[in-house]
Amino acid sequence: MTKPQKKYNNPFTATYKGISDLFKKQERVGELKPDERLDGKKVLITGSSSGLGLATAKELARLGAEVIMAVRSGIPERGEEVKKASGSTKVHMIHVDLSDFDSIKNLVKEIKSQFNKIDILICNAAVVSKKARKTKHELEEMFSVNYLAKFVLVNLLLKEDTFIKDGSGLPRIIFVSSESHRNPDGFEWDDFGAFKEYSMGKSVERYGYYKLLMTTFSQELSRRLNPNQHPEYSVFALCPGPVNSNIAREAPALFQPLLKLVFKMFFRSPEDASEPVVYLTTSKDVEGKATDYLFLMSRKDVDEKAADPQNGKLLWQKTEELLKKHQVEI
Repeated sequence: MTKPQKKYNNPFTATYKGISDLFKKQERVGELKPDERLDGKKVLITGSSSGLGLATAKELARLGAEVIMAVRSGIPERGEEVKKASGSTKVHMIHVDLSDFDSIKNLVKEIKSQFNKIDILICNAAVVSKKARKTKHELEEMFSVNYLAKFVLVNLLLKEDTFIKDGSGLPRIIFVSSESHRNPDGFEWDDFGAFKEYSMGKSVERYGYYKLLMTTFSQELSRRLNPNQHPEYSVFALCPGPVNSNIAREAPALFQPLLKLVFKMFFRSPEDASEPVVYLTTSKDVEGKATDYLFLMSRKDVDEKAADPQNGKLLWQKTEELLKKHQVEI
């Protein structure tokens, strides 16, 4: 049997697949209604100083949310930009480096100190590196930012009882994933988390693998948080489609002009691409759901590898073992 061709194994095939997906007919899951707002809700969003995250922060603030932007850069100018665009003064910025577990712990402390509790967490931050880079914890940067930081941040917030559970709606944890999570053949269990060298030619393939880890984590997290018939948390994931952002900023200089042109012509603006994020954050249609996955504004099942409870259980175990090995307590 011929092995199916991978769709996201390099920047060019990934770009082509992203563009072609935009032209396929999608059955919309719904629309955000005019009276659906976030007044009184506190929303923490990572990676919100540019691109999709910044656009999402502006829209959530416009809808009445108290927005907490967890970012590595852009303080305070991006926060001021959100205030101006939304007309809201309830916008805050906290520095975090998601490749540094100490920085993540400090973020959680700041959240507890300044805001006590939050209603919604949006894990949006992501990076595509041109080559493998080691963090101060001797782990690969893309692995740390795109997956491991989410595991650490979510579990620390849960440990500190940071989510509001007052009967006004389930706390929501939302992961910005990618359809590229379907591309990997499987999991690298034997050397999970081991630093591996790669160059730009393999970066998109690694990105897809880390999105598989994150999507699998989202499914397992929902199972663990909602062991009974009545959900206590909503754990959502989504793919916003191809976004005209700066995520490919580390692509070779030779290809930058072409990529910028293609992104501008064919990719969605961050404002348009933020629609499924805002919908899952705000809509009453998904209230009370334990889990959901959207591609653009269409509901889909996650890849079967990500949905498999055995994979979820093993991923959780391997992640805890890796963190223990690197002396990271959560």
